[in-house]
Amino acid sequence: MTSSIRNVRIVSTGIYIPPKVVTAEEMDERLGCEPGWVEKKTGVMKRHFAENITASQMAAHAIHEALRVAELTSSDIDAIVCTSGTMEQPLPYTAALIQEALGWQDTAIPCLDINTSCLSFVTGFDVMSYLVAAGRYNRVILVASEIASVGLDYENKESAALMGDGAAAVIIERTPDGESGRILASHLETHSEGAHLSEVPAGGTKVPGSSRGISPRQFSFQMDGLKVFKLASQKMGPFCQNLCAQAQLTLDDLDLVVPHQASMMSLRLIRGKLNIAKDKWMVTVQDYGNTIAASIPMGLHLAIQQGKLKRGDRVMLVGTSAGLSVGGMIFEY
Repeated sequence: MTSSIRNVRIVSTGIYIPPKVVTAEEMDERLGCEPGWVEKKTGVMKRHFAENITASQMAAHAIHEALRVAELTSSDIDAIVCTSGTMEQPLPYTAALIQEALGWQDTAIPCLDINTSCLSFVTGFDVMSYLVAAGRYNRVILVASEIASVGLDYENKESAALMGDGAAAVIIERTPDGESGRILASHLETHSEGAHLSEVPAGGTKVPGSSRGISPRQFSFQMDGLKVFKLASQKMGPFCQNLCAQAQLTLDDLDLVVPHQASMMSLRLIRGKLNIAKDKWMVTVQDYGNTIAASIPMGLHLAIQQGKLKRGDRVMLVGTSAGLSVGGMIFEY
């Protein structure tokens, strides 16, 4: 097997959480459900909804925090990569709008988007790490900024009850000599028999916004949660075992696992299936909901803040996304 080890590390992280809190009780009312339904069905006690702010502005807030922590400025950054699963508008791509929101219009810093739905951050980290390791870029910002609340279909109660808004930024660089931080393994696989289990059917070239007679629901997030979970659970166990084998580790060797925060039920069942200790399994969904591609970098940031992740620890990022894709990465922090 070809080695995929890269001497690339996370420099710093930052997040932005919108101030508006929507509790499980409030979601019960919005969905027309009996009290306690959302908490029992999803485990999401609260989530945050964006108001009077764009995704690019949220991203800029998260980036500024990451820059502050690392004591860096725009002159230290060689690329901005938006790793969101949603887009602020069809054109231009969101990363260009993030540069504008940062006030960096005169920097000429290259910007691009990488999108694999909920796995966008993991994919972006993987792809850009090769460019950093090769010396193409010295230091890169990866940022996922998601406003899921605008695309909720309240008739699809299970998915609407899960989602939340938020942004997270991560700065990566080539690891200085003698310091910790390297990527040990990464992998992405797609199983398109699940391509239509999670989707927003309209808004692209297949069903453009100018189409007549299209239900507004076609522009909202649709998901068959049970089928998604069944397919994902079939793939997740073998995927994680293979990823660990690539890194020449076992699941027991890991200090922390940061999964995509799909739902409390899926997190509980997958953790049990993988037999990972509860204290090694990062869970944030109860306080933030499913924040799409922002959920994994948000989990990373919170793990660092809470002292659950320390330099030298071995971490797995893992999750599923629309497609249906399964993806993950193991690295030394």
